[in-house]
Amino acid sequence: MDSALALILLCSLLDSVLPKSIKGVLSSTQTQGESEDYYSTIMNENKECRILLIQGDIAIKISRSSSNGLWKKSTDGKVYVPYKIGNEYNSDEVTAIVSAMNIYSTLTCIQFTPQTSENDFISISSSDGCWSYIGMQGGAQEVSIQKGGCVTQGIILHELNHAIGFAHEHCRNDRDNYVEIMYRYISPGDVINFDKMETNNIGLMYDYLSIMHYAPWMFSNTTGKNTIVPTPNPNVPIGMGSLLTNLDIAKINKLYGCDFCSSVSITPSGTITSPNYQNAQCVWLIQTPSGQVSMKFNAFAIQSSSDCTSNYIRIYDGPSRSSTVLLDKECGMNIPPPVISSTNQMLVEFISDNSQTGSGFTASYNTDFTDCDQLLFGSQFNLLLRPPRSI
Repeated sequence: MDSALALILLCSLLDSVLPKSIKGVLSSTQTQGESEDYYSTIMNENKECRILLIQGDIAIKISRSSSNGLWKKSTDGKVYVPYKIGNEYNSDEVTAIVSAMNIYSTLTCIQFTPQTSENDFISISSSDGCWSYIGMQGGAQEVSIQKGGCVTQGIILHELNHAIGFAHEHCRNDRDNYVEIMYRYISPGDVINFDKMETNNIGLMYDYLSIMHYAPWMFSNTTGKNTIVPTPNPNVPIGMGSLLTNLDIAKINKLYGCDFCSSVSITPSGTITSPNYQNAQCVWLIQTPSGQVSMKFNAFAIQSSSDCTSNYIRIYDGPSRSSTVLLDKECGMNIPPPVISSTNQMLVEFISDNSQTGSGFTASYNTDFTDCDQLLFGSQFNLLLRPPRSI
């Protein structure tokens, strides 16, 4: 009997005879935890900090760097930021730091690379809190990620974003167009934390959910009263999460002049469509609130080449290119089979050269699928029903 047919029959049998509790095991998922209160952690960890900080976590140097604060762009279009991680971290903590760095490598032109002989690099250590300087300072530039509370994805991304040149969103020079600072709930000694800065907004919008945005209650001296209120709609949610937002990503790429298209989707379902232009290098990071991600192609026409070397789509079972490959380089006219991730994260990569002739692809994703879907199209079976590639 054909293996695919046998699996379909087995799936139908299981669906009819297995109790729900057992079938639930077949579709067990890794859920994303509730959003953490990152700024409370930062403030708590920085209480005994030995160096001068402003706005809670920005370190200040007495002498200013002679550079413009940007890391140098390489001739290949990427921005390499050398780093060194202190020996005080255990393997899990190192993995957390490197994983956060990989988000930049996946979604932007910023490439964090281990320091070898470079004179300018960031030195990540468990110093005394969660803090960073803004932009490249020159030499061994400290970024403090204290063991314990600071070693979380949201905080690591926040401090790294300072290190590559970004200030807090609420301190943009145009912030009064977007938020009102409630000074009556701020003690005189804390007002400095809300001073506007001379920022380069690079023509992009204010981002209430930026990884760089303060929580609404920061430095409030009155319980239940917020210090930052969005305008004109005070109910707009604000404050950093655990991921770079699409605007964060766009700002990084525009600040460094990088031709890179990428986006993050955090909704339970959605659609992605490839851009119909040449020389595309695009990625979509899907991170649903919980469950697993199921992706189905609705249209597929990517120019064929030998082994799909020039134009292709590739799907990873996780948030970066180092994750397990769910669907390897795929091109041609045949619609690939659906794929299902093992967690709530999936990365889709699309590459095209300057001779692209296909119309690209459209795919939809969701977290609502059956046990049979998982058996047929989960990572261990996603190649089973693949049609022959058209060349």
